[in-house]
Amino acid sequence: MELFFLGTGSGVPSKERNVSSLVLRMLEERGTTWVFDCGEGTQHQILNTNIRPRRIEVIFITHLHGDHIYGLPGLLSSRSFQGGETPVTVYGPRGLKEYIDISLRLSGTHLRYPLYVEEVEEGILFEDEQFLVEAVKLQHGLDSYGYIMTEKDKLGELQPDKLKALGIPPGPIYQKIKHQHRTHLEDGRVIDRADVIGPAKKGRKVAILGDTRYLPDLKDQLKDANVLVHEATFASEEKEMAHDYYHSTVEQAATLAKEANVKELILNHISSRYHGTAIEQLETEARSIFPNTTVAHDFYQHAIERTQ
Repeated sequence: MELFFLGTGSGVPSKERNVSSLVLRMLEERGTTWVFDCGEGTQHQILNTNIRPRRIEVIFITHLHGDHIYGLPGLLSSRSFQGGETPVTVYGPRGLKEYIDISLRLSGTHLRYPLYVEEVEEGILFEDEQFLVEAVKLQHGLDSYGYIMTEKDKLGELQPDKLKALGIPPGPIYQKIKHQHRTHLEDGRVIDRADVIGPAKKGRKVAILGDTRYLPDLKDQLKDANVLVHEATFASEEKEMAHDYYHSTVEQAATLAKEANVKELILNHISSRYHGTAIEQLETEARSIFPNTTVAHDFYQHAIERTQ
């Protein structure tokens, strides 16, 4: 599982940062890619990477400000010409379906794959055998959401030494024992999987928030996340401006990360007023509160490791 940042700026593109888009690549876990926001130029950013649009399974839109959605019709259209045939589901706030429908209809765009648009409210969006995904309401000028992905624990590894000690030689029976709770052997013995398997591999939790004011009450929902991606549009001394524009400061993002006991914080959605040494200062500010902090830049990649 890996985060790949395609655009890390706020408002308008700059020479250093494109507008908002990031990707959660889960090639090992499910062979697909999830996209979060799709600002103008996202598909151009993708051309500079090894990301394959045909692998996109889900797109999550945090809110409908232009710097988060103007690249979406183009990406959806181009995917048809890049080998994309599998369905895509787009999640986002009310109004998203109208925006997509009008954009595709007026441009005469006909997709070669099934497209589903789900307008969200706070709560669980979907759950399968691997992940539970929920939306949390944020506070911005438009309806804005954060998305929390919780990976389910994986089955532990089979312990061959224990099986051999029971006189069970290696073979297809090993996989059978691993994939069912109880196995009846030909000699009449019954093997309980729990007795011959290692500890479960704890699932990872990733939280990706849209634009928002500082919301300290989110700490319970974000608790113990492996990675929190939080906007930090403004430096700490611009607290009043951040509040007026429905954004957060570096200090506020770091404080929330600390209070939620997350393992890593990645700061995103950086104002174009900050560049060069000013970015280093933002990181220093955040690390004084929450040491394990990184300020993202375009094309920054971050592997999300298991904690056990």
